[in-house]
Amino acid sequence: MAKEAKTMEAQLWDACNKLRGSVEPSEYKHVCLSLIFLKYANDRFDEQREKLIAEGKKPEFLDRTSYYTKDNVFFIPENARWDYLMSQAKQDDIAIKVDTALSEIETKNKTLKGALPDNYFSRLQLDAGVLSSLLDKMNQINLKGEHDKDVFGRIYEYFLSHFAIQEGKGKGEYYTPKSVVALLCELIEPYSGKVYDGACGSGGMFVQSMKFIDEHKGDKKAISVFGQEYTATTRKLALMNLAIRGISCNLGSKAASTFTNDLHKDLKADFALMNPPFNQKGWREVNELTDDARWKGYDTPPVSNANYAWILNMISKLSQNGVGCLLLANGALSADGVEYGIRKQLIENDLIEAIVVLPRNMFYSTDISVTVWIFNKNKKERMVDKGDHRFNYRDRTNEVLFLDLRQKGHPYEKKYIQFTKEDRDLIVKTYHHWQSKDNHQDYSNIKEYCYSAKKNEIIDKDYSLVTSKYIEFDNNTEELDYRKEMVAIQEELQGLFLKEKKLKKEVASVLEELGYGIKL
Repeated sequence: MAKEAKTMEAQLWDACNKLRGSVEPSEYKHVCLSLIFLKYANDRFDEQREKLIAEGKKPEFLDRTSYYTKDNVFFIPENARWDYLMSQAKQDDIAIKVDTALSEIETKNKTLKGALPDNYFSRLQLDAGVLSSLLDKMNQINLKGEHDKDVFGRIYEYFLSHFAIQEGKGKGEYYTPKSVVALLCELIEPYSGKVYDGACGSGGMFVQSMKFIDEHKGDKKAISVFGQEYTATTRKLALMNLAIRGISCNLGSKAASTFTNDLHKDLKADFALMNPPFNQKGWREVNELTDDARWKGYDTPPVSNANYAWILNMISKLSQNGVGCLLLANGALSADGVEYGIRKQLIENDLIEAIVVLPRNMFYSTDISVTVWIFNKNKKERMVDKGDHRFNYRDRTNEVLFLDLRQKGHPYEKKYIQFTKEDRDLIVKTYHHWQSKDNHQDYSNIKEYCYSAKKNEIIDKDYSLVTSKYIEFDNNTEELDYRKEMVAIQEELQGLFLKEKKLKKEVASVLEELGYGIKL
């Protein structure tokens, strides 16, 4: 089934992709994903309706909302039903009818509040013929049947990843590659409790958490998810993404900045997974948030870079036994100034469990390698129930595991790298053997891969968390990798310079046409 679904996903992508050009590239994903959701909701509704008829329900009872919502099926009003929309697909006002359908579905289903576009298709002024063609493509999907219940989720995921690839640097922040999220979940194992993501993007961390529970025969009802997203359109992507999979969530009342309008101030989560914007500048005003409770006991993170603000925000959200994964640019490992002081205090407070450097070209928004910081509020010896097994943690007080994965991973989608299941199994086994009291004898420091450092070693390195200061590398390998990193940074800077130069020329041209002789 997986192979057929993949082929169908790719075919649908290719068909829809041919219709590009009618709207801005940044808008195209919202058009496609909204229609994917509309078709998904209708297919599930039709399936439930057929089931009710088979059970002998009388026609007058078939439109009772409760008969659908009790089984986590969205109720679809008559003017939002797929057959009706397809009968109207060639009409000039089809955009209005699609908007009305989405609005009606949201009104009838409380769990969709704030999830669906509001008058989106009408405002786009999309050509009726183009929208009709898109509806025809969606109409080719027929996934009724229990065995296909997650295919729409996979289609949604496939489209998200491909939009992120096409939009590339600076545009793909809403999406974290699936193999990365899968690795994070397998490392920290969110079996039960509250899961937090303060930069939730399109909701991938939550989706993968639920998949992890499914794969390990856990109870999805034992997990509750809390998130926040700054961009309104991306927040809607997340709400739709989670709704398609039947995942209930609390993303706050609106889109808002996690720093200046924290929607989960009192939350104490058992797990946190986050991929925030890297090296974010101007995240607060100079005199703003200087005494915020989240940095109590630490210096206030600098305005010039939010990396350590994200760290402290995550730590403030963790319960007394909480564990969190945070993705950051590599520069945070050795940043100086105020950030040095915060990092030193984090190490003194023994909150860092592991530092994991990922390969280059894993992310669509940057091609340089990225670091996973794993935080743990309780590194002492204890036994923990993890659903399908119990795990006996050894005492890791004042120890940090360093993992360098830059030589791991396999090619994916041309230049990108992903972790296969075999890659993840090896990495996770290394991490858990290091943590385990029962299996610690199976862990060993391995050249160019892993090293367990004591606190005094980190102090000797002046609180730097750069992996190459601890893991032994061959000089030629380390030098080559460093050179590649520098070349990548130089290429990125050169690209930004060329974009700025082009923009200035375009502005000058427009001003000249308007009669202004301004030199830029």
